[in-house]
Amino acid sequence: MTIKEIQEEIIDEFSMFDDWMDRYEYIIDLGKSLPLIDASFKLDENLIKGCQSKVWLHSDLQNDKLIFTADSDAILTKGIVALLLRVFSDQKAGDILAADTNFVDEIGLKEHLSPTRANGLVSMIKQIKIYAIALQAK
Repeated sequence: MTIKEIQEEIIDEFSMFDDWMDRYEYIIDLGKSLPLIDASFKLDENLIKGCQSKVWLHSDLQNDKLIFTADSDAILTKGIVALLLRVFSDQKAGDILAADTNFVDEIGLKEHLSPTRANGLVSMIKQIKIYAIALQAK
């Protein structure tokens, strides 16, 4: 699936919920289903700067595509990371860099997060794009 198709799928899923408490619960459930990150990747160098919670993000290259793994010590943040990984993992670096993140606004996520969590979301997206830039530079 393309990044755009995945984002449209997420927008459709979130449109099924009428209120934000249901959406928060859905995000938390997504976090619970996030595959565990290998403990060896829980290093300071993989911590995302600018997040209120601890968020570790690691990338690997497989068949010209970036594969991300992540974890967080906060359940809601873990769900947000799960959403981002769903969109950007298993994608080519050029596609990641060309992608916009309109789904974040479409589902109303940014406006329903505290300012510090919203900053953390931006930092996570930025780090994903930095990994893609690094890959393209090789």
